[in-house]
Amino acid sequence: MRIKTGLGQDSHRFTQDAARKLILGGVIFEDASPLLGNSDADVVLHALTNAISGVTGVNILGAVSDKLCLEQGVTDSRVYVQEALQFLRGWKICHVSFSIEAKLPKISPKIAEMKSSIANLLNLTLDDVGITATTGEGLTDFGRGEGIQVFCIITAISDE
Repeated sequence: MRIKTGLGQDSHRFTQDAARKLILGGVIFEDASPLLGNSDADVVLHALTNAISGVTGVNILGAVSDKLCLEQGVTDSRVYVQEALQFLRGWKICHVSFSIEAKLPKISPKIAEMKSSIANLLNLTLDDVGITATTGEGLTDFGRGEGIQVFCIITAISDE
């Protein structure tokens, strides 16, 4: 058995655009400031997409996501994750873990829902998805409430 790990990171700043919703891990956070981005700005799924790219070596965020978003109007970040998954070629994700840094909104009340959303997207069990959140003691722009930063690490296995 072979094992690979992939590390992904992404961050977005908040916007006051009332037409947008804050979406994290495929879950809508009502009554929270949305994030700025071309897509739905789901920083959790963007970090996941980057982590998968770390395993496959195929970058999705950038040219591929820009084509999907700007040319085809695809703004749902789940589609970017699904695009990245196509390049696993014999590798299977067996665990994923997220660390979210944000002052607001409170992440803890939505962790179970986020874990379920991500587990469904990746065909994992809830036990295979970890999510932690921190304010970072206000030491960064994210901990001071200017946006959200997420780190994601995945473990992938192959029988080859």
